[in-house]
Amino acid sequence: MLGELLRALFGVEAKAISINHDQYSLNSLNGFFEAGGEPYFFKFHQEENEEEMSGEYYRADILAKAGLPVDQPLMMSTLPGEQILVYRRRSDPRFSDVLRALDLQHDEAGAKQAVAAERRLNEAVLDVYLKTLHPVRVEEVEKEPIHRLFHDRLVTAQEGTYPGGRLASFYVDRTFDFPGVSLSWAELSAARFVVNGMEYRKTLGDLFAQAHERLAPQRLADHGGVTAHGDAHNANVWFEQRVEGASLEHNPTGVKRGSKSALTFFDPAFAGEHVPALLAEIKATFHNMLAHPFWLYDPELVERSFTAMARYEDDTLFADVDWRLSPVREALLQTKAETLWRPLLAELKRKGLLPPDWQTVIRLALFLCPTLVMNLRAGATNHNPTSSLIGLSVAIMAGSEPVEGSDLVTRFLSAIDPEG
Repeated sequence: MLGELLRALFGVEAKAISINHDQYSLNSLNGFFEAGGEPYFFKFHQEENEEEMSGEYYRADILAKAGLPVDQPLMMSTLPGEQILVYRRRSDPRFSDVLRALDLQHDEAGAKQAVAAERRLNEAVLDVYLKTLHPVRVEEVEKEPIHRLFHDRLVTAQEGTYPGGRLASFYVDRTFDFPGVSLSWAELSAARFVVNGMEYRKTLGDLFAQAHERLAPQRLADHGGVTAHGDAHNANVWFEQRVEGASLEHNPTGVKRGSKSALTFFDPAFAGEHVPALLAEIKATFHNMLAHPFWLYDPELVERSFTAMARYEDDTLFADVDWRLSPVREALLQTKAETLWRPLLAELKRKGLLPPDWQTVIRLALFLCPTLVMNLRAGATNHNPTSSLIGLSVAIMAGSEPVEGSDLVTRFLSAIDPEG
């Protein structure tokens, strides 16, 4: 089927087609083929009801013109249902694979190199954000494809029915199995979460409803737009190693000693020139840091790495989990806060574009990342009761402030507060 599609779209005779088993490709398919004696890498992307969606996909040229490091495809189709990019095949790993190795076996030198690469990318991205930041009109924002990743997953396309889309198909009227308890959607959506003794103000139902209202495209023209990739999770980022010294000794993570790394984007399916500034780095922040280690993309590892237990009393779900970020993810989150988020918010404030509820906008968008990128119910896909409980607990932590005290996300928001 892929061979026929490649022939019909690009007139190439593809041979040696292989499809990768890729835990990071939650809404896409990727692999390799050969044509005319040359090796290629392909990535095929599909969203529900994409034929009814507005906006243009795959605008790598605007990222390159803005100065962002982006790999340009050699062949491209943006037709609904046939959205495929073809690149020259690289030997570079994706940044996601490098970091997964560091999650599994921490290496201080490898982690420092990865964080340094992230810092350099953040500085380059920030430079483009600051240069392209501008007031936007509602109609410009509404046309941006980035909404496919957030608000459009809450509603049924065209009609705009809420709850609809992935929210309805994943969760509404379903049963949720956790270690120690099973709950209906009616019970879970209204339950107050207490995670490791910390109570959170908002329920899952509250957060989905508020996201439907506040992240509606017409509401997001209040804080300016930037030119952005929009979906820069690390499975869309190449990790290039440029050797500086003579040594090519490999450490356990596969990172070459004596080398300097650079990161390059690819698969800009949701790129745009009027991306709401507060949404631009959301996917890169959640999926590259808070989704790790393991619980979102490798749930089978979670049961061997962490423990989780739940009980339900008086409309409250008590979750006790020992999940935590790995050292490299903690360092990446700190770097993202220091080198990108805080200076971006400071510039928004300076230009009078920072809305009073900016923390709410960020929280709601972070919350939608895990809950609507894949079904977190145990047994629905590859999630199990342990990863499901951890995942929904992290989602609550991202979306809601605690009643009192501070947690990982509270501290992150404090670190990026331009008035802090």
